Amino acid sequence: MAKLHITTSINGEATEFLCEPHETLLDVLRNDLQMTGTKEGCGSGDCGACSVTVDGRLTCACLVLGVEAAGREIGTIEGIGSSDKLSVIQEKFLEHAALQCGICTPGLVVSTQALLEQNPNPTEAEARYFLAGNLCRCTGYDKIIRAVLDAAATMRGAA
Repeated sequence: MAKLHITTSINGEATEFLCEPHETLLDVLRNDLQMTGTKEGCGSGDCGACSVTVDGRLTCACLVLGVEAAGREIGTIEGIGSSDKLSVIQEKFLEHAALQCGICTPGLVVSTQALLEQNPNPTEAEARYFLAGNLCRCTGYDKIIRAVLDAAATMRGAA
C-alpha cells in the first residue's frame, strides 16, 4: 500500500510526513519524525504514556492514526518547555520529585498542561480525576498531584 502525504502542525510548526494508512500517530511521531518524548506504554489507550493534544484535546497517540493528523494541530511533550528553559509544570515535577523511571512523565506533563488550560485552579479531586488516565508504576500519585497543584498556583501567580 502506498504511503500517504500528510500536512499538519506539530507544536505550532508546519509539518509534513509520509505514513502508511495503518500507522498510529505514536509510531509516526517516534519513528518517522524522531519525536521520541511521547512514549508507548500499553498500545491500547489505557496508560496515558502517549498523551498528546489534537486540536487542544487530550488524546492517546496510540489510538489515533497518523493520517488523522492531517490539518490538525498536534501538541507533544517536545512543545512544552525547552532544554534551555523548562516549563513551570516541568520545574514543579522536578521540585516535587514527581518522576522516577520517566515512562509516564511526558504524558503526565502533557495532561497537566491540558488540565491547567481548561481549569487553572483545580482542586486535588479535580486534578486526580483528570489525570486518572495516566498510570504511573513508580511514584504513587501524591508527589504528582502536589506538583500539579503547585504548578497551577505558580501559573496563577498565587504561589
